[in-house]
Amino acid sequence: MSSISRRQPKVSIGLPVYNGERYLRSAIESILAQSLGDFELIISDNASTDETETICRKFMALDKRIRYHRNAQNMGAAANFNQCFELASGEYFKWAAHDDICSPDFLSKCIDVLEKDSSVVLCSTEVTFIDENGKIIRTHDSNLKNPNSPQVYIRFADLTSISHWCFDIFGVIKSDALRKTALIASYVGSDRNTLVVLGLLGRFHRIPEYLFFSRDHKERSIRKYPQPISRTKWFDPGVGCRVVFPHWRIFLEYIKSVGRVDLPVKQQALCYLHLLRWLKLNSRRMKTDVIVALKETARNFGPRQKSCRTLREVDNDKI
Repeated sequence: MSSISRRQPKVSIGLPVYNGERYLRSAIESILAQSLGDFELIISDNASTDETETICRKFMALDKRIRYHRNAQNMGAAANFNQCFELASGEYFKWAAHDDICSPDFLSKCIDVLEKDSSVVLCSTEVTFIDENGKIIRTHDSNLKNPNSPQVYIRFADLTSISHWCFDIFGVIKSDALRKTALIASYVGSDRNTLVVLGLLGRFHRIPEYLFFSRDHKERSIRKYPQPISRTKWFDPGVGCRVVFPHWRIFLEYIKSVGRVDLPVKQQALCYLHLLRWLKLNSRRMKTDVIVALKETARNFGPRQKSCRTLREVDNDKI
């Protein structure tokens, strides 16, 4: 073993990818063009079958900040996202999708906020949607209005909303705070709970500039796998025919998260009270989960039973 240890970077950027040859170059180039250069880029390749490996190795040969890890088989999106963080060593961490782009000042401006305010655990920016060719489609108006509130239960009420897009998961996060979460678990919407736990630990800050460009295209996972079961298999290929109740699972995880974080009794009680309201607001979704589950059970075990295969050929490691 070498006596010279690798220096800890300020930021670790984790880029999970599977068959991302079309957009990967642009994503990597936007990272390497950051005005803050003190980072490592960890690429976790989920056993791609296209030119992804070749592209990554060419970039790695040109820039020593890049580390490339290739999985022996497709582990699913959740495990691949988490592996990026497990391989990271930076004080701060950012997940990056293989098809998104960041402006050159994204890292530097987010880190500046995090360094100046210890109460902030996650910093992001405003979001612009781009199409397959990088053309601006529209700007995104976030439904999150209070993730920066000093009151824990107000942040909790905001972040538990089903309506927001979870773009903050691609912000810059304090690594110590992220370690206290369950990261990305193998169920639909687990990124929501990751953000909820982070919000229980501290404030979010959104820079009022459009420095993050999210590519919206037909191969995006949320479009390719819109149904709960197919999307669950995207998170975890080994799920098989297991019936899922996505909104019930999210609700239960929210309950566990409040108990996981050391909160003042009053704040904890207010969070639990909000979950009663959340249950009422989402009652229709909960009922739909049950109806869909019953239909899937009948389909799987009825006279015309369909084969249940694992989803190994997932196309996009983007939540």
